[in-house]
Amino acid sequence: MKRVASVVMLLIFVLTAFSVKLTFWTAPNPYQEEFWKIMVTQWNKQRPDVQIEVQTIPAAGSSEEAILTALAAGNAPDFCENIFSGFGAQLADIGAIYAFDNFGTDFTKLVQTRKMTSIIEKWEVDGKHYVFPIYSNPMLFWWRGDILKQLGYNNPPRTYSEIYDLSKKFADGKKKFTMQVISGRNWWDRWYDFITYYYAATGGKAYIDTAKRKANFGDATGLKIANFIYTMFQNKYTAVELGTNPFYTGSILGKITGPWEVNQAKDTFPKVVPNIWISTPPVPDDYPKDKPVYTIADSKGLVIFSTCKDKKAAFEFISWVFSNAQNDALWIEKTQMPPAREDLTTNPVFAKYMEDKFFKAYSSNVPYAVPPALITNTIDVNQAMSTHLVEPLMYLKGKPEDILNKAVKEINKVLF
Repeated sequence: MKRVASVVMLLIFVLTAFSVKLTFWTAPNPYQEEFWKIMVTQWNKQRPDVQIEVQTIPAAGSSEEAILTALAAGNAPDFCENIFSGFGAQLADIGAIYAFDNFGTDFTKLVQTRKMTSIIEKWEVDGKHYVFPIYSNPMLFWWRGDILKQLGYNNPPRTYSEIYDLSKKFADGKKKFTMQVISGRNWWDRWYDFITYYYAATGGKAYIDTAKRKANFGDATGLKIANFIYTMFQNKYTAVELGTNPFYTGSILGKITGPWEVNQAKDTFPKVVPNIWISTPPVPDDYPKDKPVYTIADSKGLVIFSTCKDKKAAFEFISWVFSNAQNDALWIEKTQMPPAREDLTTNPVFAKYMEDKFFKAYSSNVPYAVPPALITNTIDVNQAMSTHLVEPLMYLKGKPEDILNKAVKEINKVLF
């Protein structure tokens, strides 16, 4: 027996010594890092011939900046997560990533096994799939239900007019404001304000026509949204600066956020959490009551870089992780973010998570969550949207219609 054990140990040593070694970058999020470390530890024990090292995406202005810098320097990882749709399109355009379609029926089988056939269609670039979506976070609004009840409400506001009426009862323009209307000044913040409002108001219509390379939001619906943002700032129902943790202190009643904030809220503001009401984004007054409200999907996935030392081995690991629904269950436990699956509300594996109001709300809205436009210049477009649309509306620099028209012209220049 000792001789057999020695032979086995020797074999493992030899396999490990001559194994393929791949580097995997994960998002700079402690909950996601914990998940991937567990997955990789399990994999490395089972597959001494393919060893994977987990590293966090290096600190930079953004993950996109860090990845592009690594590519330019020739030290990119073999594969990586935290890739949003537009960035995936950009990486595909420069030939930096490898299409999953190259794995043929194995890729098709993985998509079918994970129940994501419809989801994957939204990630197609020029007829191919370069990003494997991991999670889909519908962006929803949180409201201070306790304060709304004190004001006589049993439900959060649904329409722009309902928000105006609520504002007249609560906002004083100094220390109390109705809601956070604009998410911030980073380029990605446009996903969580104007673009979200546009998806909500149009039933998920694309804000960019990717085929004609022009903006769609210069329409009548876009003008309704522009007027809503303008009105909220004009009447001081919201403000540019809202202070620290305004939602939790009760300085504002509502804000948009994703499921990643659930764990933080439970840990830091446990007394507020039971009083949170969750809703879809606000819509124009004439939006049909029986029609589902769409929102943006903060959805990100995995890519395999063209420089990967062993693409087949990388795909084997990805397939191993996502062919097992129990791994998606672990993902939920660690991150509170809904996996990019179409069976979250029907698969018994996930039934216990539906007991949590937050996870149930986010999971139920996955079918109505649309990822950002698949364009190669997302950052430039969003920055132009900040400069020519959102900031002028915030600071009341003209009429909403004129601001919107100018913004569309400027963004069309970027797209063309």
